[in-house]
Amino acid sequence: MTQKDYRVLLYYKYITIEDPEAFAEEHLALCKEIGLLGRILVGYEGINGTVSGTIEQTDAYMSHMKADARFNDIMWKIDEVEGHTFRKMHVRPRKEIVHLGLEQDINPLEITGDYLTPKEFMEQMQDDNTVIIDARNDYEYDLGHFRGAVRPDIENFRDLPAWMEAHKEDFADKKILTYCTGGIRCEKFSGWLKREGYGKSVGQLHGGIATYAKDPEVKGQLWDGQMFVFDRRRSVPINQVEHVIVGKDYFTGEPSERYTNCANPACHKLMLCEEKHEAFYMRSCSDDCRRAERNFFVEENGWTKEQVEAQIAKIAEVQQSNC
Repeated sequence: MTQKDYRVLLYYKYITIEDPEAFAEEHLALCKEIGLLGRILVGYEGINGTVSGTIEQTDAYMSHMKADARFNDIMWKIDEVEGHTFRKMHVRPRKEIVHLGLEQDINPLEITGDYLTPKEFMEQMQDDNTVIIDARNDYEYDLGHFRGAVRPDIENFRDLPAWMEAHKEDFADKKILTYCTGGIRCEKFSGWLKREGYGKSVGQLHGGIATYAKDPEVKGQLWDGQMFVFDRRRSVPINQVEHVIVGKDYFTGEPSERYTNCANPACHKLMLCEEKHEAFYMRSCSDDCRRAERNFFVEENGWTKEQVEAQIAKIAEVQQSNC
C-alpha cells in the first residue's frame, strides 16, 4: 500500500497545565510555524487535539511533544490522508477539555474505569452479562457503533449522567463497558460510573475506537457502520473484515453513511442524507428550514419564493404517498 503524503493526529493527555492561556498562545505559534491545521483545546486538566499535516510536519509536532516530560507518553492515533482535513489552526484555552456537566467534576488521574486493550474489549463485549454503553452523541452512534451497544438518547456528552441516572436500574447487575472516539470522554465517564456505583465493574476501551480499528488482532470486528470524526472527512471505516451499513437517510430511511448539515444556518442539524435526495429535499430538515430567512441551498441555486413553495408542495406529495 502506497503511503499517503498527509496524516491526521488525534490525541489527548490529562495532565496539569498551570497557565492554559499562555500555553495556548505559545502552542498556536508552534503549530503555525510547523504548518499544521486543526483544533486543540488546552485546560488546567490537560490537552485534547486533532491536527493534520504532512508526514514531516506531523513528525515534527510529535517530536516536540515527546520532548516535553508532560506529554512524552501520549497515545497517538494516526490516520494517513490525501491532504489537510482542516481549514484553519485553532488552539483555545478552556476551563475543561471535556465537559461532563458535573457539579463535582471527575479527575481521571484519580479515578477512571479499567483500561481494556482492543482484544480484551472485544472478548468482554461477547459476555452475556456485559452491557456496552456508547459515550458519544446520538448522531455519532447513528453512523456507526459496536454491535449491541446501548444508544443513550443525548445530543451532548454533558447530558449523559442525567440519562444514566434515569436508567440506573438497567445496569445494576451488569459489567459495564464504555467507549468513545479516541478515549478522552470515556476517561471521565467511566470514572463517574465508578464513583456513582454503577454496575459490577466498569471497563473502557483504551485509546477508543480509533485504536480498536488499527489493532492487527481484532481488525475492527463487531463494529457496524463507520466512525464519525470531527473534521472534513466526517467518517472513517473501522471494521476491516465486513462492512455493515447502519445509518439511515434522514428523509427516506434508506441506507446512508453521508452526513450533511441543514441548509438553514440557524439550525445546522446534522443529517444522514444521500446525494440523490439532497436537492429534492433542499438540504433542509423541515419545511420551516426550507422557508427560513436564510437557506444556503436556496441561495446557492438562486431560487425564488415561488420555486421554494412549489418544491415544498412536491415534497409534501411524496411524504403523503409514503404514509
